[in-house]
Amino acid sequence: MQNDNKNTLMFIVSAFAILIGYQFFILGPQQKQAEAEARAKKAAQSQVAAQAGVQLDANGNPAPLRLSREAALSQSPRIVVDTPALKGSIALKGGRIDDLFLRKYAETTAKASPPVELFRPEGAEHAWFADFGWAGANLPGLPDSRTVWTAAPGQVLRPNSPVTLTYDNGLGLTFTRVIAVDDQAMFSVTDSVKNNGTNGLQLAPYATVQRQGIGQHLGTNQIVHEGAIGVLGSGKDQKLELSKYQKWKKDKPLTTFDSVGGWAGITDKYWLAALIPGQTETIKAQYRVTNVAGVDVYDVNFVGPTQALNPGATLTQTTRLFAGAKTVPLLRTYQYAGQAPDWWKFWDNRKAEIPRFDWAVDWGMFSMFTRPIFNVLEIFFKLVGNFGLAILLLTVVLKLVLYPMADKSYESMAKMKKIAPEVEKLKTKHKDDPAKQQQEMMALYQKEKINPMMGCLPMLVQIPVFYALYKVLTVTIEMRHAPFFGWIQDLSAPDPTTMFNLFGLIPWDPGMLPLVGGLIAHLGVWPLLYGFTMWLTTAMNPPAGDPIQQKIFQWFPVIFTFTLSGFAVGLVIYWCWSNVLTIVQQYVMMRRYKVENPIDRIIARLQGKPVSAT
Repeated sequence: MQNDNKNTLMFIVSAFAILIGYQFFILGPQQKQAEAEARAKKAAQSQVAAQAGVQLDANGNPAPLRLSREAALSQSPRIVVDTPALKGSIALKGGRIDDLFLRKYAETTAKASPPVELFRPEGAEHAWFADFGWAGANLPGLPDSRTVWTAAPGQVLRPNSPVTLTYDNGLGLTFTRVIAVDDQAMFSVTDSVKNNGTNGLQLAPYATVQRQGIGQHLGTNQIVHEGAIGVLGSGKDQKLELSKYQKWKKDKPLTTFDSVGGWAGITDKYWLAALIPGQTETIKAQYRVTNVAGVDVYDVNFVGPTQALNPGATLTQTTRLFAGAKTVPLLRTYQYAGQAPDWWKFWDNRKAEIPRFDWAVDWGMFSMFTRPIFNVLEIFFKLVGNFGLAILLLTVVLKLVLYPMADKSYESMAKMKKIAPEVEKLKTKHKDDPAKQQQEMMALYQKEKINPMMGCLPMLVQIPVFYALYKVLTVTIEMRHAPFFGWIQDLSAPDPTTMFNLFGLIPWDPGMLPLVGGLIAHLGVWPLLYGFTMWLTTAMNPPAGDPIQQKIFQWFPVIFTFTLSGFAVGLVIYWCWSNVLTIVQQYVMMRRYKVENPIDRIIARLQGKPVSAT
């Protein structure tokens, strides 16, 4: 029984180590190598193309000329967008929202970093924009991407100050587009068409979010969804529909959905452009990928029902566009039309204005852990104003919740460590009779009232919590560029220091070393503190298994130190602080049962005293 329990524990820890190690040592280097090869290939192709006077795409085929962002903007007269959260412009050519920057978010943590770019106009590389309009079978004169709309001079789109665009097709139809925006990230586009002719028409409204090519880094992160996203369907059948960039292009280049209301768009890790029709409107939505002139065009669109436009009548359609950062409180505010629900309720009687809009954040399959963890972090952040401190408080809460189980576990481990010499004597005495050895050890456990399996339970609970916090730190923008103290300016990034350049004193980047650079580039203060605390918790545990297994366990702190150094430093801080609390709890328990422990030995050596078993 004891060997089975130890083997089970060994399997759990080994599986956990393999899981993290595979991500860090296999998938991570493979991804970096693929990116490096792609960059080298692109550079070589660009050099060849420059010599030949021909521009090539990533596949080596002739590519259309790509304009600079400024040159692409100059292809159309524009209306300025100026809000507390957004800056950019609307193109009168096509009437598109195609130029946006997010004022509240910088590209990097540097003071002079430019704001994050969201939309960029067609003609520039990796164009991303939103388009709206009307569709009709064999109807000439409908506005399209080449149509130049008319606007009164001097208009600026601001909150509570919408802009109006007009277009007369000269064939009896007059189009009006009113674009409004709030002070955060929500546009409202109201399209009207009046029939001044003598014949009736059939028209259907449409809206689209489109990306013309994507950067090499998009869609490569295995833990974060990037690509098409939406909540589509009817009533209780509405569900989250996802399609990652690579899978979208390869397996499902065209997917259609019949929906009543809902929403759909294109998302990156932190940013979202989503179309939101009227929630009583029947639509047909599409996730579509097409190749145009060597460029993959990723398109999420919907078409509303065809409507009759009689002579003298007017049709009106309003579509909203969310274009901004996936901040959870903001998404929930839009979801519930201005007031987010109490996070702690398992129910909410209010009908959502935008169904499940906070699902735009990739909570993952363990959302039962990730959502509560984020909610608790958010509450602590509001109390202390620092997400790093919020993580420390979260750790304390988790320890308190798990205290009864952990207390029993550490009691069992302390007792097992105390009787370890007797267990070794039994192993030696009955080394040729495994059955007798097992029987004697079970009798010893029963006599000392020890349950060996209790030592595994806290670890089993910690694994999903560890993953959930890793997920929260990775996918929620609230953690992006969130500082802690000292040199930690971004809890969602690895520790920027490393011991191999004396923590920044030597102007050298170890990450540039071949093969081992990725392993040592972030071996900074926090990973080293984590390694020390993990070693200490391991040393305080009773010996597990045979000598070979014990040697493997002794190497785990070193392996995990290198492995976790590449993870978000917020996660390392959580794990290090969790180890400290565990050490305190273990130490108290071991002193209670007068068990030898490494802390007392360290203190004794520092004081120059002989090492005591008590």
